[in-house]
Amino acid sequence: MRVIAAGLAVAGLLAASACTAAQPPRASAAGSSPTAAERPAPASPGAPAGTPPLTAGQAQSALISEADLGVPWTASESTATWHDGLLKAAAGQPGCQTLLDALYAEELLEPAGPHAVTALDDGDDGAQLRYQVVASHSADVDRTLTWLRSLPGSCGQFAAQTTRAGVETVQVADAGLPPLGDARQGLRVVLTGQRPANGDDPTTLTLDVAVVRVGDDAIVLTAGALGTLPARTTEQALDLGVRRLAQVREQGRAQA
Repeated sequence: MRVIAAGLAVAGLLAASACTAAQPPRASAAGSSPTAAERPAPASPGAPAGTPPLTAGQAQSALISEADLGVPWTASESTATWHDGLLKAAAGQPGCQTLLDALYAEELLEPAGPHAVTALDDGDDGAQLRYQVVASHSADVDRTLTWLRSLPGSCGQFAAQTTRAGVETVQVADAGLPPLGDARQGLRVVLTGQRPANGDDPTTLTLDVAVVRVGDDAIVLTAGALGTLPARTTEQALDLGVRRLAQVREQGRAQA
């Protein structure tokens, strides 16, 4: 009987551990900055020996600019008008809330070292692009990529309460990125507000979200517009950015 009781105790412990591991990330309040505990980004070992870490100057040099994308892109002067109205929202599902919080805070990947960021505007299409180069660890970036890949299944469509535009419908789908960098994942997130009382079309925000790993470093991009995004903006920015980051890293190794 003592053997049976011991077996049952061990089984109970295993079941409790499994339930704990299956819990979704803890969601923070709508609009607040998500913490490392809310997204899969625990610390991990650094790059292999002999690979110098990314410096702040290299991160800055690896950014893209309005000159790379061409007319009508210009340097941003302020946050997009749709940012607070449609991204500051509360969802009923904790995992989906984590996504909304990350989009609002513009923190899909927490840096582990130097990072640089730029924002560009397309005045013709009312679009804004935010582009980051982040020093990280490959394992941490891959955990974030795994999380992003899970979202079309776990948060394919859900409702969220905004602070300014009532209840909106959020749709999350795989963006189908081409083979860029060492690993990558993109999402197309479409947020549609309620139809106005006057019968006009509801407000729709289209967001492309992408994280691309290049060695231990990462490129993080969000591009959004009311209605439709400019064609191929995401792919163009990422393709150029991956090649530029690789060049900057190669120059750094040559100078070491």
